[in-house]
Amino acid sequence: MAETTALSAVTTQPSFPEATMASSDPPRSEPATSQPATSQPVTSERVTSDPLPLLAAALDQTGAIIEAVRDDQQHLPTPCRSWDVSDLVAHLVHDLRQFTERASGGTPDWSAPHAVLGGDAIVKYRQGAADLLQAWRAAGDLSGTTPMPGMGEVAKRFPVDQQIAELAVHAWDLAVATGQSTHLDPEVGDAALTWGRTALLPAFRGAEDDGKVFGPEVDVSQDAPLYDRLAAFFGHRAD
Repeated sequence: MAETTALSAVTTQPSFPEATMASSDPPRSEPATSQPATSQPVTSERVTSDPLPLLAAALDQTGAIIEAVRDDQQHLPTPCRSWDVSDLVAHLVHDLRQFTERASGGTPDWSAPHAVLGGDAIVKYRQGAADLLQAWRAAGDLSGTTPMPGMGEVAKRFPVDQQIAELAVHAWDLAVATGQSTHLDPEVGDAALTWGRTALLPAFRGAEDDGKVFGPEVDVSQDAPLYDRLAAFFGHRAD
């Protein structure tokens, strides 16, 4: 990203996968599942075995889009309702820190405000991406299940699949906002949509003023490009 991005704490709209799982009365944040989560695999070996190469691809894809944002695009609106481009980039950098806390065995504080981004945002994003991958690699075997607050037993890889989904959706958001191509990595998009269909309950959809992070699913043709269908499922629209 060409412009130095310096943001005072952005109004926090939590990352969509995890924080809502910790409460039976969920705040605006990440969705719960109606049954034990297994993160149903898609057919690619890249997805069905170790999820970390797919996470790395999602991180690289989003980073490339951030890097291509021009100075004059910083305050363009995005499909993320109340966020402009600079807000969304700050959110992504913030989430990488929270995701790394989860990967390291900690409990992220999803209520914490976004930190100020001083210097080049893409540098901070790339460092956060590297830290996240290192933390997951250090976590060891991701097969089997593990307890998660508010959810019971979930697949150990479940948080990784959440993170892939968030990165995929926000990659599309930034690409749409800045006029970049939305024909993105199909394996990342397919995995994200598969995870979303197992994890996003209707109860987490609604008006932003009502504390819901997801809008209603947007109607799109089944023949629409994969990432348009992914974004539509998560309540994002391009117009």
